[in-house]
Amino acid sequence: MATNGPAIEVKELTKFFGNHHALDGIDLSVEPGKTLAVFGPNGAGKTTLIKILASIMKPSAGEVFINGLNLKDNAELVRARIGIVSHQIFLYSNLTAYENLLFYSRMYDIADYKQRIYQVVSMLGMQSRLYDRIGTLSRGMQQRFSIARCLLHKPSIILLDEPETGLDQYAISMLWDTLKEDGSQKLTTVFTSHHLERGLNTCDYLIILNRGKIAHQEPSKGLDLASLKAVYRNCTGAGGENTK
Repeated sequence: MATNGPAIEVKELTKFFGNHHALDGIDLSVEPGKTLAVFGPNGAGKTTLIKILASIMKPSAGEVFINGLNLKDNAELVRARIGIVSHQIFLYSNLTAYENLLFYSRMYDIADYKQRIYQVVSMLGMQSRLYDRIGTLSRGMQQRFSIARCLLHKPSIILLDEPETGLDQYAISMLWDTLKEDGSQKLTTVFTSHHLERGLNTCDYLIILNRGKIAHQEPSKGLDLASLKAVYRNCTGAGGENTK
């Protein structure tokens, strides 16, 4: 679905759990075809943000618009336009990879579903494991099929919550190459990461979350890794894995 405005727009987004504010008045927008990296220490609100954008979790306050659609009133339509890869693979362990992808193909009413299943599996190099049960596969292989599930219905928006968890370097490169190659239209992508260098090299612009607030945001163009590390430490007081 084409849109003249932002692909994703968030206004005063707030989520609290008891007295804890996981997100505290977030405002952001992502233009169509652009990639936003979300950095921040553990507990900053990164996963909460992704879950709300994916309609997995409801916000406590604020509004989310996906391709101009208010998420609150159009959750089903929004889900048809997004794909998500997260810590949860959203696959049934007792079914084969093919049976899982067949289930999602029917759920999204995908035409020529067999062709599409083989297409996405081939892009990820997993043809030989297509008829294995998900529960028998390694975490990395499960994550690859999770990526296949994410891309199956040709979403225009991709949400990735630390998608590289459990993947080796080859699979990580394959993930980003697949996102670039799948279709002629450039996907709008929001991803969370602890890896500053790879995130900087992948995104068009970035935000740093800390304690549920946006502590910093800027385009990636012209920003070098040393400067990003310094900004990150200044915003969060954190280092370690976040400054790789």
